[in-house]
This record gives sequence, structure tokens and C-alpha cells, in this order.
Amino acid sequence: MTPDLLEEGARRLAARQQKEQLGKTESGGRAAGFSRLHTPGDVDVTHGRILYLEDVSVSFDGFKAINKLSLDIAPGELRCIIGPNGAGKTTMMDIITGKTRPDEGRVYFGSTIDLLRYKESEIAQMGIGRKFQKPTVFEHLTVFENLELALKTDKAVTASLFFRLDSTQSDRLLDVLHTIHLADSVSRLAGNLSHGQKQWLEIGMLLMQDPKLLLLDEPVAGMTDEETERTAELFLSLKGKHSLMVVEHDMSFINTISDIVTVLCEGSVLAQGTLAQVQADERVIEVYLGR
Repeated sequence: MTPDLLEEGARRLAARQQKEQLGKTESGGRAAGFSRLHTPGDVDVTHGRILYLEDVSVSFDGFKAINKLSLDIAPGELRCIIGPNGAGKTTMMDIITGKTRPDEGRVYFGSTIDLLRYKESEIAQMGIGRKFQKPTVFEHLTVFENLELALKTDKAVTASLFFRLDSTQSDRLLDVLHTIHLADSVSRLAGNLSHGQKQWLEIGMLLMQDPKLLLLDEPVAGMTDEETERTAELFLSLKGKHSLMVVEHDMSFINTISDIVTVLCEGSVLAQGTLAQVQADERVIEVYLGR
């Protein structure tokens, strides 16, 4: 979840408390690459790629976390990323989302948007959503309120106080509730959900912002077998509608959802192909899978 959304959550909770005290209730560019103007929701994928990294490198205190990394993802693709600890998976996501600036290389969203020109919050507004391993939801708000909060709306204090869902927004919220398997938990406090349900709720909050690309870091870690199975169903239902980059260690889960698997090692691509192909690669066996 992005920092600005976390801050807005605190403001929205304070606004609700203020309205309760009043006896009220809350209802449920700058030029991009190649000198083209970027408008929210407009991503040029005419060249068949929604994300493109070329020769990206970054070092921390002399350690090269990312080393001449190049990869690309097609619109609607579900790409799985695997690799040993320290391979650069999280740092790669940090670079894509603007949290970390590389020392060299190019990172493009679509054909024209140079992500290295933008701040983390601006990148999120462009349509790149990120989910960290630990779920970050507002536990003192209901499932409905968490999703409502995540809508792309005017976040000014006055607008938040008097915000009401219109029919299009209501339909969107209901659709997301069914997608994330929480339609029966709409009025539950997020803090009372299971670990897996909190993960789904945070994914739902990202979906409310209509992202073009979702970055998901170890989404099934700590889930029960049933929750893992339903998460696989969720991701497969999102494939084609959104592009997904999934970092995960659970090989059974990856086998269920993956078409193409990219293996990172020492900050660069070691192997790429189907799961069966990378599992048979001697280099991958040596550095990651073991014998």
C-alpha cells in the first residue's frame, strides 16, 4: 500500500470520528518519455510491453543488489519471480515503484513513461499497485470502509467528510468484494479477518484504484492450504485484466498460476521459461532449488 493511502486512512478515520461526534454517519503531467504528456489511466502498450527494464543496476555500500537487470512484461501477463534470498527481487520492485533510484539503466511503464522521472506516489497514481508481504489494512475500519477509502477520489478533508458513493462506484466496490471472496464479510472489522482474508482485502484495495500493473510480494506466505488455493483462483481471475508480477517461494502455488517464471540471482536474470524449464536448469538447481 502506498504511503499517501496510509496517511489518508488516518485522516479518514479521524473524519469519521468527527462526524460521529456530530451525530452523523459516514456513507457506505509532467511530460513523460519521448515528450508525450502522461494522463492517468493512459499507458501506451502498442509495442506489446507494459513494463520494461534495461541494464538496471544499483549498489548499496559497495554491494551490487541489482546488476545489469533486463526484463519485460506483456499487458495482461502473470509473471512469477523466484530466486534465493538476496537475489534482488524486493530491490527490483523498489526501483519499479520509485522507492529506490538505480545507479544506471532504464525503467519504462508502457512505451513512453519513464518511471525514473517520477516519485513513488506519482507512480502509484499512474496505475502501478504494490502489495508487500505483510498485509497493511486499516484494522479499525470495516471491509467496506477499507475499500471505499481506496477509491480514486478527492482526498481533501471537506470532500472526505461529505463523500457519498455514486452508482458506478458502488457497483465497482461490490464487484471487487466478490472478486476477493469477501462479499459475506463486508461489515466485519478488518482486524477480525484471518491472515489470508487481510491479504485479499489489501489486494482489493489495490484493485479499487484500477491498476494496470500489480506487484505482489510473497502473497501466500502464512496462508492455510485453502486460502492459498483461493488466492490462486483470484490471481488467475485477474490475469488478462491486469498485469501481475508475483514474487513467491511456494513452488506448488507458482505451478498453479504461472506461464513464465523468471529466476533472479545476484541481481540479474539467471533463467526464464516455464516452471518445468527453470526447474530443470542446472544453474537454478545449483543456486536455488537444490538437489
